[in-house]
Amino acid sequence: MRSSVVRSIVFFAVLVALCWDFQPASSAESDISNPTSGADLVDFESDIAPILEDNCWYCHGEDEQESGLRLDSRLSMLRGGDSGLATIVPGKPEKSYLIEVVDHIDEEMAMPPDEDKLAAEDIELLARWIREGAVWPGQMQELKVEKSDHWSFQPVIRPTVPTSRKVTESSNLLDSHIAIDSGDATESGNVTKSSNAIDAFLLDRLRLDSLAYSEPADPRTLIRRVSIVLTGIPPTPEQTEAFVDEYARDGNAAYTRLVDHLMSSPHFGERWAQHWLDVIRWAETNGSESNMYRKNAWIYRDYVIRAFNEDKPYDRFLFEQLAGDTVGVGDATGYLVAGPHVPAATVGREPAAQRTARADRMDEILQTVGASAMGMTIGCARCHNHKFDPISISDYYSMSAVFQDIEFGGRFLELSKDHPRRVRGQELHGLLKTERIKMRSTGPWEENWTGYKEIHLPFTTAKAVRFTFPVKFLRIDELEIFGTDKWNENLALATAGTTVEHSEEITKESMPITKINDGEYGNYAWMVRVPKGNDQKPWVQFNFTEPHEIFRVRISTNREDYFETDYLENLNKLMFGAFEMEVQDESGVWSQVASTNQIAKLDQQHPERVATLKEVQRLVDLIKEEGPAPGFVARFIEPVTSYVFSRGSPESPRDEVYPAGLKELDGDLGLDSSANGKTRRVEFANWLTDPANPLTARVAVNRMWHHIFGRGIVSTTADFGAAGAAPTHPELLDWLASELIEPTEFGQPALQVGDSAKNTESQPWSMKHMIRLMVMSGAFRQSSLPNDGGLQKDGNAALLWRFPPKRVEAEVIRDSILQASGLLDEQVGGRSFRIHNVKERYAQWEVTNNYGPETWRRMIYQERMRRVDDQMFTAFDFPDCGQVKPKRPVSTTPLQALNLMNSTFVMQQSEMIAARAISESGGPGQRAVERCFELILGRSPSVPEIEAVSDLVSDGQLSLVCRALINSNEFAFLP
Repeated sequence: MRSSVVRSIVFFAVLVALCWDFQPASSAESDISNPTSGADLVDFESDIAPILEDNCWYCHGEDEQESGLRLDSRLSMLRGGDSGLATIVPGKPEKSYLIEVVDHIDEEMAMPPDEDKLAAEDIELLARWIREGAVWPGQMQELKVEKSDHWSFQPVIRPTVPTSRKVTESSNLLDSHIAIDSGDATESGNVTKSSNAIDAFLLDRLRLDSLAYSEPADPRTLIRRVSIVLTGIPPTPEQTEAFVDEYARDGNAAYTRLVDHLMSSPHFGERWAQHWLDVIRWAETNGSESNMYRKNAWIYRDYVIRAFNEDKPYDRFLFEQLAGDTVGVGDATGYLVAGPHVPAATVGREPAAQRTARADRMDEILQTVGASAMGMTIGCARCHNHKFDPISISDYYSMSAVFQDIEFGGRFLELSKDHPRRVRGQELHGLLKTERIKMRSTGPWEENWTGYKEIHLPFTTAKAVRFTFPVKFLRIDELEIFGTDKWNENLALATAGTTVEHSEEITKESMPITKINDGEYGNYAWMVRVPKGNDQKPWVQFNFTEPHEIFRVRISTNREDYFETDYLENLNKLMFGAFEMEVQDESGVWSQVASTNQIAKLDQQHPERVATLKEVQRLVDLIKEEGPAPGFVARFIEPVTSYVFSRGSPESPRDEVYPAGLKELDGDLGLDSSANGKTRRVEFANWLTDPANPLTARVAVNRMWHHIFGRGIVSTTADFGAAGAAPTHPELLDWLASELIEPTEFGQPALQVGDSAKNTESQPWSMKHMIRLMVMSGAFRQSSLPNDGGLQKDGNAALLWRFPPKRVEAEVIRDSILQASGLLDEQVGGRSFRIHNVKERYAQWEVTNNYGPETWRRMIYQERMRRVDDQMFTAFDFPDCGQVKPKRPVSTTPLQALNLMNSTFVMQQSEMIAARAISESGGPGQRAVERCFELILGRSPSVPEIEAVSDLVSDGQLSLVCRALINSNEFAFLP
């Protein structure tokens, strides 16, 4: 039986094959979706080539390719030019950019120009040719994706560490203390083994130019250098002297203990957080014309400080900033909205303007992610394919699709159970609950939550709720009613099925009642203006789908302001005044449950209630400050379908794109437009932090290197593309990237915060591990003094034959002055200290106090405003944060010297340093001068220096000596 079935199958297969062989032959080169007879097909040689040759090939041929476009090759036409759009899409003329431009659909891109427009029959021939498959004899190869051969897109492969090298006899090797860590000297001029791979690579490269390390730095220089690099604060005179003595006894071991101590300091996080905030352009105002303050944006700054102090693994650090809301670290998403933006109120209501502004905001997000995490100028592909790197316009809009649920604004944060703010908030809410129980027995009351009023009621069952407002002008953006079943469920929402009735005849048409329960906060609200002579009172009634037990109500006028901004005059105005609230019970009977007058009478009748209410309000204010609070760390919206915008214009959407990373780096996330926002960002974060992604680790370690040595191995720290610089030490860069991902035996143990004794094995992606390796290297610990040989062959010390001296940043200068006076407030974290006025919405910020006692914290906690000169440290290249600046410029201007000599802050602090020196030295004599040198420069003065200032000291001008020392290069430069 089985054999007969097999024979039947074989016979049928042979019959099908014979029938197939006798079908009419079709062109092997054709991919026609709707083939026609051979006689009707467009012939390329006779019909199409003449059109292209006469009209196109002169500007888009072999010799010249305007806009990166070639039309003398089918593959080039399939690929398209700089626009990123395929010139031809076989079978689909409506998708082919060629037809669009020759048909002059867009006059700006019309080709050829108007007077030379192709004849209608020629355009039709081109369209038919494309529809029939764009058959081009001899050029029917498939379009293949070409991979870039640029170094930064290649996989990170851990190179072999050089283990033996010959250094010339004249080379200056490190002394025995440093050699313990950086290499064992076996005989003069020979290093056979290095326990720090960094030195192995650097010395190997120096040998090619007959160079070597300089002499070791002296211990006084070393402690100042490593303290500023790791914490941003120089050592005190006492710390310096103690280290000098210890170093004389213990050498390398003393330095190791110093590094351990500095890296376990909470000031480590402050220093390295500032570097990260620089590269992402973080600031506390939006930078637009109004330049409004971003409410509680500092919560994100504190997250970054904690992350560095806790040695949060770098891959986790990036993940949380992209999708922290999914893992209880909602404050981390401030990263996504760190750049500037134009607020909606400034944009206006014109739809095209709103779409353009939205596209601009998305571009700010991509600039942040591209520069900081990927080392790529992603924004260059917004209007066309990237000119230098394998980033297409489709890549740009696919990445944009990842972040379509992000909007610039504020929200209450998603915090894990052990988050400090949540723990404090639970404690305060417990106290508030106790006080509310006392209040509830006395009747309704109001709480002021700044952006909204919260009205608390006796527990009341209602199937409808009616509010009457005895006012002439009313504006409400949202009215929320909460039940006892689910604490934060708004029963008034239209999406919950609640319907609304209202005083329709006096409602402003452009601000309808639908705004009152649509779940959207903001300036577009329900508004009523009662005409003169009209005694009608505005009212609104909410009809539930079923009865609910209710107990509190929230009303606001523009709660978006409450979430987003602060420090503006007339902010959070509540435009609804008095109210009367009634409920309808299940039998249909109406009764009043609260009113402004009733609350006032209860306060008069029960004096003890007033005291309780004061305590309630005090706890409310504490919760807003110390507990979970709204912060400008992004708000979430429903993501929309994303399209490629031709030439970057949202008015010219083209093909749909899905959320993805870069195609060059296998960025397909397996998502489509139906994916929710969280999923998009989680998958992108996983792709970005995958060890197979060659950019992430390279960019991270290069930036650490830049902040330690003053110049990255790749000097263009935010551009690893073809337009960026090549690495000076490519093998070292890859070794460092590999070491970040997976530490080896060359790695030193990473420290645990606050416990220098815990030298556990380094965890993957440990930032402290990498920073420690770098500052423990012999390269970091060598002298900065120049020599002729090094200057001739490597003038800027890119090969690190000496430690490159550099001017310290504005923050270091300011914090060092405060430390010298003994007035530096070392409190870590919290609200930024204010130096500006409270302004009107469209006025400019003005500096009102940048030197008073309330400003004597570290400068990282100073309000960081865009487009505002702080009238002192802006002169020291303090970034404006308007544009991506991965590394700060270093300028030298007369204004710097003037600020360090004559500014109010320096004059004030110099007086205090002098007073401290006199107090600690027992009088205003020579010892006081010596103390000033110790406090400011960390050393004693020489005899000539004492003689040079003797007259000033005699005249009681010790503070002027302090001003001169603060203005010295020795104070402002890292040796």
